[in-house]
Amino acid sequence: ATRWRAWVRAGCVVVYVTVRLVYAITCELLSRLMAPSKEHSSRNLRNPFLMGNFAPVGDELTVEQLPIHGTLPADLQGQFVRNGPNPRWENNPKNFSYHWFDGDGMLHAVLLNNGKASYLNRYIKTDRFQHENQVQGPAYVRLGELVHLFGFITLVYRAVMHLVFQTDTHTLAHAQTHTYGDVRRGTANTALEFHDGRLLSLVENDVPYHIKAPTLETVARHDYAGQLKHTFTAHPKVDARTGEMMFFGYSVEQTPNAHYSVVSACGSLLRSVPIDLAIPVMMHDFGITEHYSVLLDLPFTFRPEKLLERNKPFVFEHTRQSRYGFIPRHATNQKQIKWLVGPSCFAFHVLNCFEENQLHVVMYASRSSQPNSLGLETFSQAPDEQATLPYLHRWDFFLETGVVKETRVTEFSCEFPRVNDSLIGYKHRYGYVARFCLSSEKMPKISAVVKLDFHEHKHSDKVTTTAYEFGAHETAGECVFVPRQGATEEDDGYLMTFVYNEMTESTHYIILDAKNLDGQPPTTPTPTPTPPPPHPQTRYLPS
Repeated sequence: ATRWRAWVRAGCVVVYVTVRLVYAITCELLSRLMAPSKEHSSRNLRNPFLMGNFAPVGDELTVEQLPIHGTLPADLQGQFVRNGPNPRWENNPKNFSYHWFDGDGMLHAVLLNNGKASYLNRYIKTDRFQHENQVQGPAYVRLGELVHLFGFITLVYRAVMHLVFQTDTHTLAHAQTHTYGDVRRGTANTALEFHDGRLLSLVENDVPYHIKAPTLETVARHDYAGQLKHTFTAHPKVDARTGEMMFFGYSVEQTPNAHYSVVSACGSLLRSVPIDLAIPVMMHDFGITEHYSVLLDLPFTFRPEKLLERNKPFVFEHTRQSRYGFIPRHATNQKQIKWLVGPSCFAFHVLNCFEENQLHVVMYASRSSQPNSLGLETFSQAPDEQATLPYLHRWDFFLETGVVKETRVTEFSCEFPRVNDSLIGYKHRYGYVARFCLSSEKMPKISAVVKLDFHEHKHSDKVTTTAYEFGAHETAGECVFVPRQGATEEDDGYLMTFVYNEMTESTHYIILDAKNLDGQPPTTPTPTPTPPPPHPQTRYLPS
């Protein structure tokens, strides 16, 4: 009887989907037949995610004795590591089914030792990477395919196969049945965190991968001895005072749609709290304070039925309010969350959160009126290019009254905010952001790193800024702040990043004095055009 019910359910799904697909495909064919020739000429365009500083790097290299322009600071003894997407199998620039978020994870590192520098880069050997290496080609549904009708057909087919034949989608042997959201399909391509003596490579639809430094060897998936049962954000937060690491995971396919978890200073998973959301949302980052973690339930939703209307499944719903969840750090259930609401908006990355007192929480984050996920989204109203540009904002949350106050902080568009990591969750004076501009292809480009001084921000509308400008044909990645040895001041340290020159198609690694951005930085060229597209996150590991 159970099998017959499964067949009936599958039959109903197939009939419904078939009708909708016939309608959608008919509309698609008619629109193409009636489209002007100019529209067809657009097929001569190239995928910007496979060109320029987004283009994949083919080789894994180890290069000793990099040339150095200038003098490396004597107190820097460690490794600068950068993570990011680097597709192994998608290298045809005319392949528009590839999206930047889909690339295999690759680590690029510069090792500093006694005034000398060396370089190496390595793929992250995830389960997905190893399986595709065995079959010598792509074996998974890509995120970029989900914005097309064919990708949706593939998802429906695999869902029906699983429903009817109980296909195991969580084993490597059946990896080709994985879809976006399955825990073993991750690429570990987004960010890095160092906790409990482990370098963790992260992507938000999988668990972390443990990476051995300085060799960048992939050790294994790190699921906390099998205790971690949900996905892991690309942006966990470590409280430097307690050593605890807080994180969340979200899913667009499974319920509950989110979980919140805490790991002890010694690396034990203490608890995971399931969280029910009204609708699946993209929840990329969050914040912590001394007593709370701050969850962002923003109106960037996942609605797969939009594919049947020939729209993209990620929808920014401007009529929905933004929700901010304040969960006590060691909460045991979701009933302890205090939810506050504010105007519709989107924020990819949080600079920092802290408490003025336990009933007044402050958050700084890069906010836009509409998201820009580089082609994944559909808008519930006409998109506005200016509205997608992020600006740093301050939120004041008053937990007792429920009042939410938003204040714009910067006049310039910026993203990828960082503070001195020792102050994550606590009041800071300085922050560092990447100033944004758009290229001729409407791709985000970083033209400067800007230091923000919040000392007088309580008494004025804006913060004090100083900037290091990159060259006219240069763009950079996210900077990381590294404290100077023996530092006693918050900004006494260095800023590090890779800088890409579009004219020479070359990359160099720079070190800036965070106290004096006007100085000439020491640089080391890397042996490959290490692609620094804006988001990939960096870490510095002291020796």
